[in-house]
Amino acid sequence: MEGISLTEAYTDLRIALYQPDIPGNAGTILRMAACFGVAVDIIEPAGFDISDRALKRAGMDYLEQAALTRHPDWTQFQEWRLRKKRRVLLFSTKAAEPYTRFRFTPGDILMFGRESAGVPNEVHQAADARLIIPMVSGARSLNLALSAAIATAEAQRQFSLLR
Repeated sequence: MEGISLTEAYTDLRIALYQPDIPGNAGTILRMAACFGVAVDIIEPAGFDISDRALKRAGMDYLEQAALTRHPDWTQFQEWRLRKKRRVLLFSTKAAEPYTRFRFTPGDILMFGRESAGVPNEVHQAADARLIIPMVSGARSLNLALSAAIATAEAQRQFSLLR
């Protein structure tokens, strides 16, 4: 079976992590993003140093291939994304619109909040869309890295339908 270059097939999608707390989750997301050709934005302050051992362990040697941009704070990230005319799609347990009913477009930024606290209201309100990954009643939330993988896979699935 011949491989497909996902970097060529699925371009211009980004994942933004708002002040992530857990280095292992960030490392897993960076690894996944490198495998799918997706850039990652980390909005500081993160709850760990970028050289953290847990981040490196989860990201393995894929960290060298990951396209990572660090933004000093929310304000500078927001200014950057508005200048670039990119939509921010916030994944939140407080959202109402299922991600499966949303139409993703190239250039979208899939944003995920802190594992411990999500995002502040200011960030919630600034998002162009707020999406939820439906779960069974009583479930609180999914792991951050799993949520990012689910969202990335759906966006890429939709992009492949556009080709």
